[in-house]
Amino acid sequence: MKTALVLGGGGFIGSHMVTQLKNEGYFVRALDVKLPEFSTTSADEFEVYDLTNPEKYEDFFTINNSCFDEIYQYAADMGGAGYIFSGENDSSVMTNSSLVNLNTLKTIVTLNNKYETNKSRVFYASSACIYPEHNQLDPENPNCSEDSAYPAMPDSEYGWEKLFSERLYLSYARNFSINVRIARFHNIFGPEGTYDGGKEKVPAAICRKVALSNGEIEVWGDGKQTRSFLFIDECINATRKLMLSNETGPFNIGSEEMVSINELVDIVADVAGKNITIKHIDGPLGVRGRNSDNKLIKEKLNWDYKMSLKDGIKITYDWIEKQLLNIE
Repeated sequence: MKTALVLGGGGFIGSHMVTQLKNEGYFVRALDVKLPEFSTTSADEFEVYDLTNPEKYEDFFTINNSCFDEIYQYAADMGGAGYIFSGENDSSVMTNSSLVNLNTLKTIVTLNNKYETNKSRVFYASSACIYPEHNQLDPENPNCSEDSAYPAMPDSEYGWEKLFSERLYLSYARNFSINVRIARFHNIFGPEGTYDGGKEKVPAAICRKVALSNGEIEVWGDGKQTRSFLFIDECINATRKLMLSNETGPFNIGSEEMVSINELVDIVADVAGKNITIKHIDGPLGVRGRNSDNKLIKEKLNWDYKMSLKDGIKITYDWIEKQLLNIE
């Protein structure tokens, strides 16, 4: 039986990956500071642990006198625009996420030397936030091809940390022959994602606002800023395809169906069957435009998304509405 370790297995994407790996017949151990919020974990073993602390890493990373066949690193201090772009969480975002990646890579090297093996494939979840702000000023024509990452100028400390960690993983690949895979996620959404509390992403926030309103909702900025959004199942499938390939990356994993935030509100309102008007207010925005460029992943992995944004929103809206009805 193949074995997999999922760091951040209590989070949105990590918990979905745990379920996928179990469906494929893996033995899965998951680590996180919290259990999944909305469902019972599918993991064979789940350890609630602060991954910034290196003390127990060797125990958690060891299985059958070796390291795991596959390791997925999703654990990060992160959230939506209200968390990332406020500036109030910058030091925590950079420190906590960097420590997890440093602890992870140092432990893999230690165990490989201890057991005289080097079999683990290691996936690192990076972000579209690494792309330079100056390439994303035009909401209609953002440039997010993988080779546009340098000269580097991300618009947030979160993006800088992700870019540093990409280079960290690639340096361990060069110096210690760690078998690394890297993907830059573009706005992953779907059921079982956070939808309130300040760390939610745009699709979940808009779904929540529309579900609770029969008239007007608030949107930060003028709503003309653009993004693309990828449904969670598509993200998991692309990541598995990358992990099982001989490619390293980084690769964009996202949708090329770019919409403005105003257009996203219209899609959610249509799904909900409601007439919604928008009140534009001040708030953190991020870049003016961002859209996944999938040319490289199509060429190298023959992968492309299949689900339309509206279809994904329908599934997500129905789930969030059900949660709100249960809460209310």
